[in-house]
Amino acid sequence: MSNRRGGNSGRRGRKKNAKRALIIFGVEIVVLLILLFIVWTLFGRIKVDKVGKVNLDEKKIAESVNTGVEENEQMTGFTNIALFGVDSREGDLDKNTRSDTIMIASINNATGDIKLVSVYRDTYLNLSNDTYTKCNAAYKAGGPQQAISMLNMNLDMDITDFVTIGFGGLTDVVNELGGVDINIEENEITHLNNYQSTMAEELGMKYTPVTQTGMQTLDGLQATAYCRIRYTAGDDFKRAERQRTVLMAILEKAKTVNLTELENVANKVFGETYTSLGLEDIIKLLGNITNYNVVANDGFPMAEMRATGTVGKKGSCVIPVDLASNVKWLHEFLFEDTDYQVSSSVEKYSQKIAADTDEYIDR
Repeated sequence: MSNRRGGNSGRRGRKKNAKRALIIFGVEIVVLLILLFIVWTLFGRIKVDKVGKVNLDEKKIAESVNTGVEENEQMTGFTNIALFGVDSREGDLDKNTRSDTIMIASINNATGDIKLVSVYRDTYLNLSNDTYTKCNAAYKAGGPQQAISMLNMNLDMDITDFVTIGFGGLTDVVNELGGVDINIEENEITHLNNYQSTMAEELGMKYTPVTQTGMQTLDGLQATAYCRIRYTAGDDFKRAERQRTVLMAILEKAKTVNLTELENVANKVFGETYTSLGLEDIIKLLGNITNYNVVANDGFPMAEMRATGTVGKKGSCVIPVDLASNVKWLHEFLFEDTDYQVSSSVEKYSQKIAADTDEYIDR
């Protein structure tokens, strides 16, 4: 994980003491982050032998960071976590599966405030190898290493690590927590139950249909199905918002459970995890997770600077109308950097995206 310190302290020192990116299916991403940190940091009693730990190529990750980004002092004091979600029913957590969910969580280390940004999976970006298409293809092509590189290059970020969780992870987490409270709207019920039915068959589980609107406690399968709804007004943009909603609900619920319940949750999640995070890193980085609060959330590209269109054979894409302006907005949103100037690399990618997509934008 990354706790940026700026100046001349050097990349290797920062990497050992900070910078981590998490990759998980759907909202389980920060769920896992929160639960790991609560239990490891406060209690130190969780079994870690089930975690599939992998070491990424630090040199290649470093090469994906645009010139000048590492020295950006405005990012000092923040832990920036890239959250990628893979929807794999075959257990392919390392690659060969697209990241259906991509988020960035930026944690203010001094206050514990968290800001969340969903990076829409169909966003037309550089996959980190000068191939331009939907950004969720990066994970399929090169696993977490390429997905992290993709975010770093396009967004002027400096992220180094990941966590991936299996298809049933969110279901297990929510069930172990005793459910989460979510407000259900009329137009969501049919889609929620359809997703439940499909997942129940795939996971060998029974499901309970949701039959009413309003605030209610969803079980694991219901919450996971809710996160997948995209056939309502707002399409995939609304789906990403639902994922952030469930994530925040889980954070609040996790703060209320006792030690035994936390251990049960963590042990469930660990069995479905693939990660580059180490216990020592986590303990060093975080103090008391109960002080963490999500204070703002949004999506990238931002609403006023995005469009949609079918970009040739690459299909329906979310198009950053001006990538450079979107990246400037992102740094202002996450780090309150009102004077941020994007790197020359982002300027180049921005011009390429505009040239590739202008004729396809739905106006």
